[in-house]
Amino acid sequence: MTERVRLADLARQAGVSTATVSRVLNGKETVAPATRQAVLTALDLLGYERPERLRQRPGGLIGLIVPELSNPIFPSFAQNLETTMAARGYTPLLCTQTAGGITEDAYVQLLLDQRVSGIIFLSGLHADSSLPTTRYARLKEMRVPFVTLNGAHEQIDAPDVSTDHTDAVAQAVRHLISLGHTRIGLALGPARFTPSRHKEQGYRRVMTSLLPDSPLNVANTLYTVEGGQAAAGELLDDGCTGLICGSDVMALGAIRQCEGRGLQVPADVSVVGFDDSALMAFSSPPLTTIRQPVRAMSEAAVSLLLSIIDEAPVSQASLKFHAELIVRDSTASHSP
Repeated sequence: MTERVRLADLARQAGVSTATVSRVLNGKETVAPATRQAVLTALDLLGYERPERLRQRPGGLIGLIVPELSNPIFPSFAQNLETTMAARGYTPLLCTQTAGGITEDAYVQLLLDQRVSGIIFLSGLHADSSLPTTRYARLKEMRVPFVTLNGAHEQIDAPDVSTDHTDAVAQAVRHLISLGHTRIGLALGPARFTPSRHKEQGYRRVMTSLLPDSPLNVANTLYTVEGGQAAAGELLDDGCTGLICGSDVMALGAIRQCEGRGLQVPADVSVVGFDDSALMAFSSPPLTTIRQPVRAMSEAAVSLLLSIIDEAPVSQASLKFHAELIVRDSTASHSP
């Protein structure tokens, strides 16, 4: 491939002129930062190796502690966090938890031994309201920068980035009410987790406001397919025709429970998931769900952490992101 074609390809991909591409490749300082980044991104996307002068020097290591990866929303967060870190010149160290495996505390010690610049906790022990927060206070005392994701805790002195779970579930309840459902149930994981509590708050707020005479049906199990199946069983026994689940994998379990009872989704029962994780548009039926803004949340979490690392002023308040209801084929009109 000739240099002329190479420049043209890069210019087309980046949406700039070949002259601009040439200035970036030659390290000229007259190019706007956003334009320079567009050309560098084009280099990466088209598979070209960056010239030595344009290679970003590693800024250090950042630990990323995530739950098990069987729930597809967690790999999605991990990928976006890692991509954002790498773009900022940092190398991510991914620590994945499994039942009976290495604990969060053990991972933290491992990361400290590696002298990481900071740590991001995704849906970790910080989200469990039943546990003490001394482990995070110790990190503050050691001046280790860290940020939490999806699990703000008022006793943890660190920034948190979360989906607005309360508003998200409220959207789902209003959607089912608009379809004619009056018996609506909520399937959640353990009540001690912050996201579960906030989701239930959204459910109760809208139900008591719009359907004050309807019963409130909440089933707490586990954020798994099996948990969703068990919770759906309880809610169906209570006469619910609309089910809102705390995760997409729970929703898949709920659909399995419905099918096992000879009920059709959505003809007999409407099911709403939460996350809009990978492949939910291709489930059977395609799942109506709440989409977490994973990319925006990941970028915010990394930016906050790097600000702390750079000792810049950072608000310790929880940063909440708006979720979006994605309507597909697992919900439909219901006639009493």
